[in-house]
Amino acid sequence: MIQVRSIDHVVLRVRDIERSLRFYVEVLGCREERRVEALGLFQLRAGTSLIDLVDLEKPLGQQGGAAAGKEGRNVDHVALRIERFVEPELRAHLAAHGVEPGDVDQRYGAEGVGPSMYIRDPDGNVIELKGPPTSPSVR
Repeated sequence: MIQVRSIDHVVLRVRDIERSLRFYVEVLGCREERRVEALGLFQLRAGTSLIDLVDLEKPLGQQGGAAAGKEGRNVDHVALRIERFVEPELRAHLAAHGVEPGDVDQRYGAEGVGPSMYIRDPDGNVIELKGPPTSPSVR
């Protein structure tokens, strides 16, 4: 039987690798862990998981066909569990990086219900910033 423990990694195909790297490193605090430039693969550490960015202009990116756009996406959203969720601080940080913060709501996630906010990365992928739970999951 398979028992999933956590998300290992998410792979996002991106149009502008440098712009995306800045977003995930400078805005979200991920750190670059591994780079395979010949393939166009950039792997970023996101807590215990990885976010892989694939350059659409390189071999891996070209295998996936056309880029996602306004009328079609290849991912609905990726939820990143963040340590602290202090809304005014979060909004100020995002605004300082030119990222439009979304509305905050209490949403259910892997650890239970807690605050979350949706934002978009440079390619329009939706990223959910998920705070600590305020009530536990129903496991």
